[in-house]
Amino acid sequence: MLLTVRALSKGFSVHRILENVTFTINANDRAGIVGPNGVGKTTLLRLLVGQEEVDSGSISYAPATEYGYLSQTTPPFYGRSIDDMLLAAVGNLKRLEERMRELEQAMAITEGEPLALLMQEYGTVSSRYQDRGGYELDYKIDMILSGLRIDYLPRQQRVETLSGGEKARVGLAALLLQSPDILLLDEPTNHLDVASMEWLEEYIAQYAGAVLMVSHDRQFLNKAVNQIFEITEHDHQLKQYSGNYDAYVATREIERRHWLEQYERQQEEIKELKKRIKVSGRQVGHTHRAARDNDKFLPYFFEQNVQSTIAKNVRAAQVQLERIEADALEKPPEAMQVNSQFQGSGIQSQVVIHLDQLCKRFGERTVLNDVNASIAAQDRIILTGPNGSGKTTLLKLIMGQEQPGSGSVTVVAGARIGYLPQEPDDLDLGKTVIETYRREQIGYEGEHIGKLIGYGLFRREDMEKQVRQLSIGQRRKLEIACLMAQQPNVLLLDEPTNYISLEMLEAFESAIMNFAGPVIVITHDRWFIRRLHDHKSQRWELTDGQLQIREEEEF
Repeated sequence: MLLTVRALSKGFSVHRILENVTFTINANDRAGIVGPNGVGKTTLLRLLVGQEEVDSGSISYAPATEYGYLSQTTPPFYGRSIDDMLLAAVGNLKRLEERMRELEQAMAITEGEPLALLMQEYGTVSSRYQDRGGYELDYKIDMILSGLRIDYLPRQQRVETLSGGEKARVGLAALLLQSPDILLLDEPTNHLDVASMEWLEEYIAQYAGAVLMVSHDRQFLNKAVNQIFEITEHDHQLKQYSGNYDAYVATREIERRHWLEQYERQQEEIKELKKRIKVSGRQVGHTHRAARDNDKFLPYFFEQNVQSTIAKNVRAAQVQLERIEADALEKPPEAMQVNSQFQGSGIQSQVVIHLDQLCKRFGERTVLNDVNASIAAQDRIILTGPNGSGKTTLLKLIMGQEQPGSGSVTVVAGARIGYLPQEPDDLDLGKTVIETYRREQIGYEGEHIGKLIGYGLFRREDMEKQVRQLSIGQRRKLEIACLMAQQPNVLLLDEPTNYISLEMLEAFESAIMNFAGPVIVITHDRWFIRRLHDHKSQRWELTDGQLQIREEEEF
């Protein structure tokens, strides 16, 4: 066993996050952690790497076990070049190589039993060096950079000058080069395009160590894991399921159905026992009386026996009821029902947005070159392309947040554009959930609380939490709630499924499908792309500054 976690518990203030969590990770385990936003998935990983302190329980790694952690938020990496990061990442391999050289020199001048011990250590060290790809390091660096589509970056470029997506992929590349015994990954696909995701799936499937990761990507979980760890919202515990995501969903549904059937049977039994106790007790009370004379002694004797039997039956029913209630089954918790729908009315104009010979450059780099397109009132457009190809820039040009170098963007009068950025960075961390939601809205606070709870994205106890207390996934839900409150009639969505937990993805996707106006969505979520494709969407692909509109059969 590489990692053993026993009875782990963690809370913040009065809120319990994890309760009595126990599991083990063995070599070649591929485990995906799932659960609602805010349930403690990221907290668990942070506990495993010592970035949070455990309240109770224990975390123990096997001797000499190394782990590598990919955070959900990318650090800035100030003052380091890409090469610096790559060389630091393979430092453990360099140390193993140095130890091998030291052992070789020692073995050349040693005899007898000490030589046997040196040879034993050499075998262990050389095996670890080989397993981690030490003999093919240069090839491995090229392969990983190519797989993550960042081999175009100059190795001497400083990391802080890269885009957010490029930084994230450089960080992931460095971690994969490190080749730890256990990879701990928090949303590793958030900044990957489809080709990079497919490459990472294959890489993880063949990885020589173990993998424990948080992911919202259903297809990635199906391809890359052989176990699912579910952290439940109602009891804050962790339950393990064998197989991939689809297998987990099927098993969990069977379990819930069985649990509900058992609960309903027990409730019927409790109801029947209470009824029996009530009826029998009434019989005892109504028929009990003393004998008046000796002539009636015999009937009275038999009547008393009957009453005694009834009383014994009542007591037996009470004992049985007490035993059941002492260890009663809990009712299966109701899943949070996401009722999120966009309420804005559609636009009557046939063309809502028109792009005419649109060009945009950043320095010497041409991002958009002579882009021409029109968006109609009911269009569903999937905007794809490699990272850094200008997808987000195009959305910002449509909103007027960026100005074109040449050409024009025309947006019809009356269009109310709702924008969901790729990262939930624009929220005021010091404000509460309800203060953030009601900003720029008219009405009483109670009315806003009712609406926000009605969406199914938050509970009443969340209203006074500060934004800084929310997980990144919960902040994403707050952004979505604010977006719906704006009642837009045009949606521009930049990776909308990032950070959203699996239990609400389907509801949010349905809200987008049923939206009355046009939608342009940047996404690399293959599951989501298929759903949009089923709704007759278009695919726009940006490559080398050129926009190509793909036909439906080319999806």
